[in-house]
Amino acid sequence: MAEAKPGMRKPVFTKVDQLRPGTSGHTLTVKVVSSKMVMQKGRPDGPQMRQMRIAECLVGDETGMIVFTARNDQVDLMKPDTTVILRNAKIDMFKGSMRLAVDKWGRVEVTEPASFTVKEDNNLSLVEYELVNVVEE
Repeated sequence: MAEAKPGMRKPVFTKVDQLRPGTSGHTLTVKVVSSKMVMQKGRPDGPQMRQMRIAECLVGDETGMIVFTARNDQVDLMKPDTTVILRNAKIDMFKGSMRLAVDKWGRVEVTEPASFTVKEDNNLSLVEYELVNVVEE
């Protein structure tokens, strides 16, 4: 009997316009619109040069766009026009706006080109949120 292990559910794909502050565990298929390196620094100590690279990439699907913060090896995958699957992505808040990120618990996979056109007039990272603590009733 092959029991499906709990937690090994088939991932539910999230659309960009469903992303909300403070949420995580998202799996999305997005197209990379643009990418710009915001930080690159190497530490010439130790056996190999440890490079810390961060790029801000605009990614999106047919519902909207968001800024994805790519780190280190992720930077190489986030080339414009590439379609990627972001697994276990989370929303980080940066100066009151949402950024998508994949930490060590998730991964970025390049996949077949998606057929959708990115909705570029709905950039979720341009929406500013005031951070209000909601008290659960």
